[in-house]
Order: sequence, then structure tokens, then C-alpha cells
Amino acid sequence: MTRGVGMLATVVAFCLLGSETSLAGAPETSLRPVLREQQLYPVALPSFAPDRSLRPVTRPADAQAASRAKARADMAYLTAAVAEAPATVTQAQVVPAKLTRAEKKARRKAGIGKVCRDRDLIGQEIDPIPGTLPGCGIRKGAIRLYEVDGVKLSTPSIMNCDTAKALEKWVDNGLKNSVRSYGGGVQEIKVAGHYACRTRNHKKGAKISEHGKGNAIDISAIKLNNGETISVLRDWRGGKKGRILKKMHKKACGPFGTVLGPNSDRYHQDHFHFDVARHRGGPYCR
Repeated sequence: MTRGVGMLATVVAFCLLGSETSLAGAPETSLRPVLREQQLYPVALPSFAPDRSLRPVTRPADAQAASRAKARADMAYLTAAVAEAPATVTQAQVVPAKLTRAEKKARRKAGIGKVCRDRDLIGQEIDPIPGTLPGCGIRKGAIRLYEVDGVKLSTPSIMNCDTAKALEKWVDNGLKNSVRSYGGGVQEIKVAGHYACRTRNHKKGAKISEHGKGNAIDISAIKLNNGETISVLRDWRGGKKGRILKKMHKKACGPFGTVLGPNSDRYHQDHFHFDVARHRGGPYCR
């Protein structure tokens, strides 16, 4: 009996010792399978916590609308800022492209070169132009002008040398000084009209226009080296381009005897009219 009791005590002691050893070596975390949410977001959840969805929380409709409205406002602000920002002009854009040898050869062959004894006026001397109406025509010094002091004309323009020289003065002291470096400087003059045997404003029975004598040129826009255009019709009423147009219009008064623009009448809303006709009271500029 005593021996049986001793063996029972030994077994109990051994079991207790094994239990303590097993607890001492047990891992601190549970060996349960780890949920997918816990793999993505390693946060220890209590064993009694429900299986929560980790989908993004949907914001209220009014908050979403406010966010979209802010995004639209930000985009509108950026679009306006880009539109108002001055164009970036590289040195390559500012420097006019030089003629190739082939182009120079073609010009010489066509008789295009210095006209009116002025190296800054590039064109052709042409035969006198008879008028189809009384008072029309160019009897002396008729030319077809291509370029003025490095600035091209959009179309070769027929005029006399007095008009060409007045245009050169305006290009040097009026046009270039008004535009300056805006848009990289002036590249081309958009010509709306030159020689044409017609009456003033095409009115029947009116006097012969100065265009019919080779004394006038009409200009509708200025093309810049960065590709932009300053348009009389579109830009005269305001903004930076409007101020440039008004300045060049004013500076034409002097080199030319008559200067007309959008403030003169309904016939000149989309172009400037310059002519060399002289008036007793001085230049007529409107």
C-alpha cells in the first residue's frame, strides 16, 4: 500500500514538471491560422473581434462633391495660369532663319534683291502699271516688295518706292519698337491689301483710293517668332496685344500721311490702312 502511494506521487510530480516545462517553451502568439486581413495589415486582433471588412470607407456624397468641385477649380486655375504665362522663347526662335544657297540663287534668278536703292528693301522692280480707271496706275518706281528690314510680307506687295520707304521707317521705329521681345519679336507682316485699281472703300463714284496709285498698304496682323499672331480684329480692344497694336498704330503717324484703324470707321475694324498721301493740316491719323 505504501509502495503504491509512493508510485502515484512520483507520477503526479512528473506530470506537473512536464506541464511547467511545456508552458515555459510555448510561443507567445496563437498558432491559429492567420486571417488574410492580418497578413495585409499586421495588427493583432483580439480573438473575440469580428471579421471586419478592410474595404475603403466611402465618404458621404456631399464630401465627394466638394472634392470634385475643388479639383475642377484647381484645374481651371492652372489652365488660366498657363494661358496667361508669357511664351518661352529660345534663341533659335528669335534669330530669323537665313536663306539657303538655293533660295538665294532662286531669288537672284527671279530678279529679287535690293530695290529703291535700299539694301533693307527686298523685292523686284516691275514695269509701270497702267490704270484701268482714270487716276489709277503706277507710272514710276513700281516694285513688288517681299521683305522689309528682315521682316517678311505675307504676300509680295505692289507699291511705289515712296510707300516702301515709309513702311521701312515704320517697321524700324514703330513696329519693332512696339513689339520688342514679345513673342520673340516680329517675323512677318500679314498684308490685307496693296495695289488695287479701285475707288475709296469700293464705293461707286468715289475718288480713286490711294491703293490705286501704289501709295498704300493694309495690314491685318503681325506674326511673331514663337508662332503667335497679333490680330487687329481680335486683339485691338484690350490686353497686352491691344496695347502693342495701339502703340504701333500711333507710330505710323508721321512716316505715313494717313493712318486708319478700328477707331476710324466701320471699314477698318480688321486692319490698319497706311498711305503716303499728305494733308495740309499734317498727318491724318484715326
